[in-house]
Amino acid sequence: MQPAAFLRTTLPLDLSGLAHLDSGRYHSIWLPDHMVSFWPDSIWTPEFTDLARASPSPHRHLDGMAVAAAAAVLTETTPLATAVVDTVRRHPASLAQSALTIDHLARGRFILGLGSGERENIVPYGFGFDRPVSRFEEALRVIRLLWESDKPVDFDGQFYRLREARLDTEPYGGRFPEIWIGASGPRMLDIAGRHADGWWPAGAWTPEHYADMLATVRGAAERAGRDPMAITPCFIQICLIARDEAALADIVQAPLVKALLLQVSAETLSTFGHDHPLGADWRGFHDIDPATLTRDRILDFLDRVHPEALLAVLPHGTPRQVARIVKDYVDAGLRVPKIMDYGAMAGLSHAAASAGNVREAEDELVRLCGAQNHE
Repeated sequence: MQPAAFLRTTLPLDLSGLAHLDSGRYHSIWLPDHMVSFWPDSIWTPEFTDLARASPSPHRHLDGMAVAAAAAVLTETTPLATAVVDTVRRHPASLAQSALTIDHLARGRFILGLGSGERENIVPYGFGFDRPVSRFEEALRVIRLLWESDKPVDFDGQFYRLREARLDTEPYGGRFPEIWIGASGPRMLDIAGRHADGWWPAGAWTPEHYADMLATVRGAAERAGRDPMAITPCFIQICLIARDEAALADIVQAPLVKALLLQVSAETLSTFGHDHPLGADWRGFHDIDPATLTRDRILDFLDRVHPEALLAVLPHGTPRQVARIVKDYVDAGLRVPKIMDYGAMAGLSHAAASAGNVREAEDELVRLCGAQNHE
């Protein structure tokens, strides 16, 4: 087990910490790729959060692939992974070429992290979001075809057409970039097992849930004649870290923290014994649409969010307590965790403490896993 690091791809861009991230502490450096954040504009105002005084918008995103290229030339040893790029906004031919380009800049350290996409990054920009899983699988086929063909190729798919298409750029060191896949649904997990070199779930709410999904991925790999243990199990572990109970009580009342439940489906929340504030049909991040989440609807949503519901679905507590919870996921098969402290969204004071809290949790997790290895 070795933790991963995040590199923010929003303004203000800060690459000054790359030397620390490239020091050997982390397994890999993950770079998100968004057009729009999950936080509604209506609560990104000084009325609701002092973070709005530090940044005028929660949507100041940069191109994750472009930032990865910059990070590639500023680092030496640690792999860089997009977490994740969707296959809707970028044509697979463009993804294939960009991945090879960044991998040459990184001297073989780039990982192409891919997913099927989220509504808020796609629909507002006029891209079609019908049949995203089928589109995703076909995009994978096109990427592999262009990488592995040594002559011009034709391709006739449901979503993409190639005619005498070629990509003669050879892979760095004779090896193509690894492809890691973000997947949680049954079809995406099956695709990950058949094609992925690494895997993230879009959400794993218990260690048992993580273990079940990982078993599905590995089962699909085995049926495809692949080594199931060669797939790297990863996870972005969203949690709430606080120094004490008083700080945690403050964090769970913050509007931007409450907004996390927008990413959780009603079905998932019901398994923890709570009704979703947006109703029984809410599908989580798949339904997040800036056009429909009006101010009145968000205010009503916030009034209905109970702190107990947040605490039910998120690991929480002191850094050491959170580390012990993440250790349960490691026991379930997780090998590369990224501990993401959502408590930073409670305001500037909590954000200032967050990086230190995460480092302490990482150190404790490494200690716990090391202690187990020596038993």
